[in-house]
Amino acid sequence: MALKIKRFIGGSLESNGYVLYHRAGGDCMVIDPGYVPKVFIDFVEEQQLTVKGIIATHDHHDHVGAVPTLQDRFDCPVYMHPEDGARYRGATVPVTDGDVLMLEEEPLLIVHTPGHTRGSICVMAEKSRVCFTGDTLFDTDLGRTDLEGGSEADMERTIREIIAGWPNDITIYPGHDNGCTMKKVRIWNTEYLAIAGGGKR
Repeated sequence: MALKIKRFIGGSLESNGYVLYHRAGGDCMVIDPGYVPKVFIDFVEEQQLTVKGIIATHDHHDHVGAVPTLQDRFDCPVYMHPEDGARYRGATVPVTDGDVLMLEEEPLLIVHTPGHTRGSICVMAEKSRVCFTGDTLFDTDLGRTDLEGGSEADMERTIREIIAGWPNDITIYPGHDNGCTMKKVRIWNTEYLAIAGGGKR
């Protein structure tokens, strides 16, 4: 059954939050609910979904602002890399590189991608050929590295050693702006190209 992705955009920074599910009445995962918890709650309840967890790609408020309300409402775990979980004021379940969370029959692979923050992660649903990249990778640029926990050197390593290996047919769903395929990233994203080059895969 195909993975369904519902995107919500909220707040002054127009952050993307996502609900992942396969069918009405099934299980779901929520990724990066930064603002307006009501829209997530209403959608989950309309679709009669069971929230198996909330995944935070990093600890910035525009990606976790709605987490406490959803956690209270749905009594579900919050998954976050421990580097960022240590700074987050709430209960989290630590996940790190190589961990897999299951959404029914869909494996969600945690990929540690430091740079924007020390604990930034991406969530790869390889079976469905999609990846949720938080504030690490966008369609036309990379995430900022000048905020607390950010590192330009870490970002460069992440791009060269991890993301440069992703196939062209992976579609990225970032924390802001629109998604696109890695093929398009290798055409449009000049910051990515400056580090990784344009090699086709």
